Amino acid sequence: MRVVSLLASATEIVCALGAGDMLVGRSHECDNPSWVRRLPACSSPAFDVSISSSEIDAEVRRRLRAAEPLYHVHAELIHELHPDLLITQAHCEVCAVTPGDVERSGAGASATRQIALSASSLEEIFDSILRISKELGLEDRGQSLVGSERLRLETVRKETGRFRRPTVVALEWTDPIFAMGNWGPELVEIANGEALLGHKGEYSVAIPAEQLRDADPEYLIVAPCGFNLERTMQEQAVLKRYPWWTELQAVRKGNVAFADGNLFFNRSGMTVTQSAEILAEILHGVHFGAATEGSHWHWIEASTARNEQRASVSHT
Repeated sequence: MRVVSLLASATEIVCALGAGDMLVGRSHECDNPSWVRRLPACSSPAFDVSISSSEIDAEVRRRLRAAEPLYHVHAELIHELHPDLLITQAHCEVCAVTPGDVERSGAGASATRQIALSASSLEEIFDSILRISKELGLEDRGQSLVGSERLRLETVRKETGRFRRPTVVALEWTDPIFAMGNWGPELVEIANGEALLGHKGEYSVAIPAEQLRDADPEYLIVAPCGFNLERTMQEQAVLKRYPWWTELQAVRKGNVAFADGNLFFNRSGMTVTQSAEILAEILHGVHFGAATEGSHWHWIEASTARNEQRASVSHT
């Protein structure tokens, strides 16, 4: 079978099922596992995404109002690849290529079958794994993969359950501020945190910045959708503009973590379980294998008290 995946999470799932050799094309965002970057990119952003977060938000809103595309789908390339299966997403108009994008480009006629995934919860992510495994004729592998991911999440829940549960706000965007919704609050709860502002199973939405001030969480996690860790770190300047920023207890205690939202927190694929493990490391200093601080996330404020607390906890 020949598969073109225009969704990064679907690409991860195909590879996790041991079917990476079926992939013949990918989206411009597909980057995990790293070898998939060698596949031809069948999409590209329709505007410059190196601009500021506020400018990105404004341009996305303008394009949605004007019914202009957010992504270009390279139909001619997809035709040349002759896929049997084309995978897109139907959950969000913004974060990845949709069936509408494919239809407008004319690329849909190239594939024998098309599926569009939608996930707003962990259960729906697992359903996506099972759906892809069925399409590929690998249902047993799908069931086994879902079982192993559930077990990893239960291990996180068990290992963090002995700690006090701190309050947490996770941000999916900084300008304007979006509190993380969908499966994000579920991950916080699994890592034994109390999620504030965002709501399980609901879309992330823009909120007044003052809601973050009033929530005043013990921990603040910043993981913008589509931003890798390097790009996320640039958002410090955006948040520090707020006059009340230094008054937040998360800032005073040095409990502000900037993370790779593109690869982890906002991707509905095989990194969702590791996102829960990263949260356990941030909130409780619990490690599942090698520490990920510095590679997948960074503290942005120094805190002697926090460092002493982390040094007292060791888990492998």
